[in-house]
Amino acid sequence: MIYSCCIFVYCMFECFKIKNSVNYHLLFTLVLFSLIVTTVYLKVKEPIFHQVMYGMLVFTLVLRSIYIVTWVYPWLRGLGYTSLGIFLLGFLFWNIDNIFCDSLRNFRKKVPPIIGITTQFHAWWHILTGLGSYLHILFSLYTRTLYLRYRPKVKFIFGIWPVILFEPLRKH
Repeated sequence: MIYSCCIFVYCMFECFKIKNSVNYHLLFTLVLFSLIVTTVYLKVKEPIFHQVMYGMLVFTLVLRSIYIVTWVYPWLRGLGYTSLGIFLLGFLFWNIDNIFCDSLRNFRKKVPPIIGITTQFHAWWHILTGLGSYLHILFSLYTRTLYLRYRPKVKFIFGIWPVILFEPLRKH
């Protein structure tokens, strides 16, 4: 989670750079951050530490995304806020599952299996944060390709699954 989120952070802060450029300072900082978090977590073995470090990275992404949809590409608000909202809904379900785990287990024992399945909030955490992350990847791709003038378009496979297609560059 930490490593993939660091890649997200790098991409979001470098999306307005020229092609083939590398920000070695940011790259070094994020790699160092990842290694420090990994080392400390392996020594301390405290999940709260990992969650706080991950939360800091997500918060950084949220701030950068809000900047982009507020000041640079306001027409991407729908995609940016949808990805954030779905991710946060997954986070909410995960917290509900952590706080009420015993109660939910007892509840699932008393109800039909189909209802019990829908209360597996840890599973919903994975589904919703995965979907929110996918939408954020689309947001990142759209932002970067728009900056590079590739003319991206969002299309929906089977009318429901968003993907980004690129139109050829315009010749001047």
